[in-house]
Parts: sequence; C-alpha cells; structure tokens
Amino acid sequence: MSDGIGMTGRTECRPWRLTLALAGLILLMAGCQRAGMDHPPADPAPAPPPEADEAGQLVPGQERDRPTLPAQQLQGGVLPVPHVDVTGVDPILHARVGQDPHLRERAEFWATFWTTRSRGHFERYLDRMGAWEAFVDGELEARGLPASLRYLPIVESGYHHSIRSRAGATGLWQLMAPTARDLGLTVDGVVDDRRDPVASTRAALEYLSLLHDQFDSWYLALSAYNAGPGRIARILQRHAPDPAMPGDERYLRARAHFPAETREFVPRFFAASVLASDPERFDLPPVDPSRRVVFDEVVVPDATSLDVVASAAGVDEEEILQLNPHFHRGFTPPGSERIVRVPQGRGAAFEVAYAEIPASERISFTEHRVAQGETLTHIARRYGVSVAELQGANGNLDPRRLQVGQALIVPIGGAPATSEAVQVAASNENSENSNTQPTIHVVASGENLWTISRRYGMGVTELRNKNGLSNSSTIRPGQELSVANGGVRVHSVRPGDTWGGVAQQYGVSTSALARANGRTPGDVIRIGEEIRIP
Repeated sequence: MSDGIGMTGRTECRPWRLTLALAGLILLMAGCQRAGMDHPPADPAPAPPPEADEAGQLVPGQERDRPTLPAQQLQGGVLPVPHVDVTGVDPILHARVGQDPHLRERAEFWATFWTTRSRGHFERYLDRMGAWEAFVDGELEARGLPASLRYLPIVESGYHHSIRSRAGATGLWQLMAPTARDLGLTVDGVVDDRRDPVASTRAALEYLSLLHDQFDSWYLALSAYNAGPGRIARILQRHAPDPAMPGDERYLRARAHFPAETREFVPRFFAASVLASDPERFDLPPVDPSRRVVFDEVVVPDATSLDVVASAAGVDEEEILQLNPHFHRGFTPPGSERIVRVPQGRGAAFEVAYAEIPASERISFTEHRVAQGETLTHIARRYGVSVAELQGANGNLDPRRLQVGQALIVPIGGAPATSEAVQVAASNENSENSNTQPTIHVVASGENLWTISRRYGMGVTELRNKNGLSNSSTIRPGQELSVANGGVRVHSVRPGDTWGGVAQQYGVSTSALARANGRTPGDVIRIGEEIRIP
C-alpha cells in the first residue's frame, strides 16, 4: 500500500457532530444488563490484522498513539443506530445487546479513528463499496438476511475484491481456502473464486446464515466468522455452557474470553455501519451508485484464454481481467464449463464470435509428456510456472502419482516460456540477418496456431495467410512456420519505465507487450532488461 495508517485525507474532527450523531446505539431497552453478564474492561488496541492499512486497524507500535474520545462522548449520547432497511429495524444493529457499554465504547473508538487518522482509508472503502453494494444488497434481500451485513466487507477487506491477508484470507469477504472449498468455491493454481465478488458474496452469506443457525445469535455468528466456529463453540462450552440461555447473552458472558481481535470485531462492524450508512453526516463522501459494476455473463465450455474472450467480445483484455479477477492465470480451467463476465451489452457479440474460434485455438497451453526422473517441480521450472498452477491445470494432480509418459497440460499464458519454440525464436532474433529474413518457428508438441500467434504478437488469420494454411489445416510437431518478416524491435528498460509506459510509447496494448515477452503486466521489469516489442 502506498500510504500508511497515519496518512489520511481530511483530519479535522468535529467532536460535537460525532457526539450528536452517535446517539442511537442505546435506543434499545434500558434495563437489558442482567446479573451475571461479564463485561470485560476496555481492550487495548487489537493485534494488527492482515493488511492493516487496508483493513482499517492499528499497526504495531501505534497503540500509544490511539485517538482518544472526549469525556462527554463516553457519558452522554453514543453511536446512532443507522436505519438500513425498509422497516428501520435491523436484527443486528437494533438488538438489545447493542446497549452494552463496552461495545459502545469500542465502537466510538473506531468511529473516531476512521474519521480522524484513518479518514483517507475509510473514504476509499466507501468508494469501492459503490461498485458492489447493490449486488450485495440484492443477495441479502433474497436470503432474508440483515441488511446491515452490507457493511461487513468494509471491516473485512475495505471492499477490496482481491486483497490477501498475512494468514491467507482472500477477497471481499476474507475467506480462508479450506472454508471457501467447503462452501463450494474453487481455490487452486488456475482459479481462486474468493477473488470473485459474485461467487464469494454468495458463499460468505451462506456461511453467515449457517453460523447464525448454529449459534442463534448474530453477535456469536460474527465472532465465529472472525475466529472460527470451532473456537467460539469451545469457549462457549467452557464459559457459557447453558444452551437454554439466549444467544446474545451467551455472547456477553463469553466475550471476555474471545481472542482480542475477535472482541474488537463487532465494535468495528458497528462503527463501520454507522459511518457508511450516513457518511455525509461525518463529512465523508457518499457511496457513489454510479460506480456499480455491470456486466453480461457468458458461458465458455472449456479452457479459454481471457484474451480470446476479449477478442470475441470486441473489448480490451484489461476489461475482461478486471471483471474476472478469479481467473488469476488468465484463462478458464480445462475440462470445466465456466461463466465469464464481459462488459454489459457485449454478451451477444461474444457468443457469435466465440463460436467461430476453433476449440484448439481458445487456450494458451502446451502439452508435456513426463520423462523418466521428472517431478512436478522440474516441469514447473522448465516452463516458468508454479507447481500449484501446474497442479490446478491438471485437476489438482497428486505429485506422488506422476507416471512416465503421462500427458500434462502446461499453462503458458502469462508465464515465462523456455520451450524449444521460444529458444528457436530467440536464436532467429539474435541472428545478424533477422532484420531482413523471415523468422521461422518450429512447432513443438501440443502447440496450436493460437499459442504460436500469441508468442509473436500476430493474429491467427495473419499466421495462416503467411504460411498458406486454410481454416481446416492442421499443424504437426516439427513443422516450420514463418512467423515474422522485417526487424525485431527491442526496448531497453530505462529508469521509470513501466509496462504501460513502454506499451504507449510503441503504440501497443499493455497485455500484448507483456504476452510477447512471456510475462504479465504485474511482473517486475528491471533497468537494462530488453523487452521485445510485438
């Protein structure tokens, strides 16, 4: 992240406004504090969560610098309860447990923190929220879940669809891989559905619903979402074992024994709900509904590169990548029908164009036959991919079951390639006659016209025409193809160069430039490195 917790936008705080605005968390019945309810003392700042500067929590060493609340805010009115649905009553924010003094005090702390030192971060959360709020609201309504859960991604990820915590939790809802798989999401070397705002939202809401059914309390469900249901169940068994006790009361009794981060989780959720439900009251920018992401959904029957999707839809590849961040290798998985998103209004055009692309030319991959003594690690290194990506492309292949002669799909989209074909191309490029003689490509096993055309920044039609091939022609290993005429342009990376800057300089797309070099736009380029210009 480029800016730390202390670097915010506006830092002016209006205590009178916060005091007046924070009034309703005690609109609940006044006598709800019962004998036997354990209320822990105010916690110190929690241990830093993953990606602290994007999750809006404190980082190590800043505890002593926490913003403090004026005394009158602790004695008089406190956080208002936002009206987040048509009835004005939310089963989380309007529950009686919301009167708990400790919860109110910690919620005030976070409200102050997000409107002072971390204001800049919270403004970005609200901006990103505009992209997916309408979709999340629709999913909540369809399931009959509390509308206030729309604010949970603020606490979890700042509404960032692909952020990853130090513990490995990923996406808008910060799901761990085992939990995501249990909920039916795919997490492997090719696809990570946790990065998909649509699929992850549906899975997270299903999970929250299951947690509520298990604990009969939204407060316990939220705590279990953060700490894990097994851990919360064990704490309850020890410190609030009576199953006849109302779930919210069990939460209050056992809360002191929750992990520090989990004790802070519900107050942070309350504070985020207050601020995001009425941001202008706190001089925060309103959620912008015009940021809403809209798209068409199309179905691809098998492995397909996202640049093929972009070409068929008639849009830039970057648009497809932004709409489909869960295909993190740049293609859909082999042997699986998948939904892919294209910009709104492009679905019909895609279906027509995609049907005309031969199945053999829809994906950038090659085939590798396992040789004696080879392991997945050896093969992955040879092709410049990770073992996880190699496993994911082959149905989560067990490396212990690798057999000599076995055919493996090797995803090469976006990966540095070291195949014979690329070595031949490099040799031709470096020859002194490369500026005047055609470059020859020797077809390797598993290659097709699409993978070859991608290598050299050509279109498939151009490659066919250059080699006198018809639409029905096939190519075979060892066949020589002419892939370029004229000079090969090379750019030597200078200080300050980026993929986008170099692409603009030469009038090519960023994705095409990276692809021509066997890379992705996210890869680092170094000063002095030579980049091939397609």
